[in-house]
Amino acid sequence: MKVYQANEIKNIALLGSSGSGKTTLAEAMLFEGGVINRRGDIGSKTTVSDYHPVEHEYGYSVFSSVMFTEWLGKKINFIDTPGSDDFITGAITSLNVTDTALMVLDASHGVEVGTQNLFRYTEEYKKPVIFIVNKLDHEKANFEQTIDQAKDSFGGKVVIVQYPITVGNGFDALIDVLKMKMYQWGPDGGEPQILDIPDSEKDKANELHNTLVEAAAENDEDLMELFFDKGTLDENQMRSGIHKGLLALDLYPVFCVSAEKDMGVRRMMEFLGNIVPYVSEMPKPITKDLVEVNPDPNGPASVFVFKTSIEPHLGEVSFFKVISGTVKEGSDLINMTKDAKERLSQLFCVAGHNRHKITELVAGDIGATVKLKETKTNDTLNEKGCKFAFEAIHYPDYKYRTAIFPINDSDDEKLGEVLHRMHEEDPTIIVEYSKELKQILVFGQGEFHLNTLKWRIEHNDKINIGFERPKIPYRETITKAEQADYRHKKQSGGSGQFGEVHMVIEPYTEGMPEPTTYKFNGHEFKMPIRGKEEVELPWGGKLVFYNCIVGGAIDARFLPAIMKGIMEKMEEGPLTGSYARDIRVCVYDGKMHAVDSNEISFKLAGRNAFSAAFKTAGPKILEPIYEVVVKVPSDRMGDVMSDLQGRRAIIEGMSSEKGFEVITAKVPLKEMDKYSTSLSSISGGRAHFTLKFAKYDIIPHDVQQELLKSYEKELEEA
Repeated sequence: MKVYQANEIKNIALLGSSGSGKTTLAEAMLFEGGVINRRGDIGSKTTVSDYHPVEHEYGYSVFSSVMFTEWLGKKINFIDTPGSDDFITGAITSLNVTDTALMVLDASHGVEVGTQNLFRYTEEYKKPVIFIVNKLDHEKANFEQTIDQAKDSFGGKVVIVQYPITVGNGFDALIDVLKMKMYQWGPDGGEPQILDIPDSEKDKANELHNTLVEAAAENDEDLMELFFDKGTLDENQMRSGIHKGLLALDLYPVFCVSAEKDMGVRRMMEFLGNIVPYVSEMPKPITKDLVEVNPDPNGPASVFVFKTSIEPHLGEVSFFKVISGTVKEGSDLINMTKDAKERLSQLFCVAGHNRHKITELVAGDIGATVKLKETKTNDTLNEKGCKFAFEAIHYPDYKYRTAIFPINDSDDEKLGEVLHRMHEEDPTIIVEYSKELKQILVFGQGEFHLNTLKWRIEHNDKINIGFERPKIPYRETITKAEQADYRHKKQSGGSGQFGEVHMVIEPYTEGMPEPTTYKFNGHEFKMPIRGKEEVELPWGGKLVFYNCIVGGAIDARFLPAIMKGIMEKMEEGPLTGSYARDIRVCVYDGKMHAVDSNEISFKLAGRNAFSAAFKTAGPKILEPIYEVVVKVPSDRMGDVMSDLQGRRAIIEGMSSEKGFEVITAKVPLKEMDKYSTSLSSISGGRAHFTLKFAKYDIIPHDVQQELLKSYEKELEEA
């Protein structure tokens, strides 16, 4: 296989909503480029990309698939990505290592909410976009409506290059207003007849041709002058203008295909080969140290690992992009994250589950290797002496969480290993063992996402697992000052235990004045401050501890033990066993015994005095509150609002954005269980939301009473 240079390589992300036909289009592109000699299909489970068992089971893409084809003397690397928002990892990863996005639209559904979400990422990563209207042979296909929706959603930059003469079962021809020709296919698709435009279509074709000419000319002053002078541009000039428009993110060409029948795919690939930007034309990658790196084949060898996959019969496969230099089979590189040497013993160009062995890859190209010892996703590998290190790919926060457990306790360790591996393959799967909740929590992008994970664990790894509702990480605090004392006394022959502690506790807020005097039951308690310690609690909030002891009532050496007892009780709050936070403690008096006082005595006295004071200091339970931003079609706005209000949401704002209504609300985490599933059901899969922790807030009285009763019942049953 030829070694391609940066000015011969084009890297493309294949994006689109679930069911838009990306995998089928990828299959046609591989076939047209000669990488495969027979097109597979999803129904018979023979496509080269959706080849994992779980993808065969469910009939949709779960993983992104790296592929390549050769066309017109160029190499086109493209990555087929899952369309479901639950598997957004694939799209985000792909946009980080490719230069252009092909956005596939289903002509029978038009612009879906998934399309808009994906387009938002192309804007974020500043990638040129080409729209591919697919499924024009579908009985419900509506090209005009799809284009209208695209223009409403993405603006006047959407410009038609091709349009179909008819859609539905009779689709077999389209007009190309760049070439000003008609392309027509037989029932088996493939190579078209290229014909003159019929008289019945000439007016429409000329009008769209002129619109395309104007759009192309707008991106080049010289072309604009030519356009004003001659009133038109030739094909090469239009190509140049479209190319510059793509680079400037100022033009979104529209192409037409039926991927299933292989109609329009060859012409689309011709356009990709001629007009899509090369790697060498795109903005240069920037290191963590803000150094621009040229895709120079003669520069220092540096690769970025963007994906890790466990493949049958191969083990761990690392997919990488060559950022600089040339890597060869047998190259020794240094992992900049772990400072470990790695050998690229084998190199591959990849087309789904097909591997093509190669001897070298140059800057800008994408490839894979196997059995790296230390290297994982987001690592940078360099030749000796090169110090490049690239930022990790960032993914959205989770939208769904559950607790997971093995049915058989003996599988506990094995389950941990499998979950760790799955995080390596999909960084949006987050695994956390919560000491606080005594659960293994798994976070993902939706219920679909985690149900897919469950299927894989049970069928691929043969571990029976269960999901259960995750507990809520409540916090406890107080709302008023209170005084308490406690004497710990124990005598059992020989040395005993004795310690007495008097303290005042009160709510802590940032910037409050230092304690001076308190009054309880007509008695005044003065607080001469002898020492102060502030503890930033690992679970959030603070403990502020004051030594206000006068006259040596308690020896200073026992104060750390008192504080330790308080901390132990804060780790297991007096109300529900949840962490306590934001409390100020003044230890002002006590007693000790010359023989029987020791650290354990004062730790227990401090713990019990704190617990007694806490229970009478207006104790409250705090619950985590999340900011939820929902983007919903206007016709489902009322249903979504009603659902949020039923979840104790406080609506904070509403606005409109590109045909969608945007609701911002604060919602308790307890009420967000399975929200992604509920929202999808309410909106017909057309709404989208983000979730972000905002604060802790006091729960309503009735909810607190319910929690207290539940906790008491747990203690009785324990």
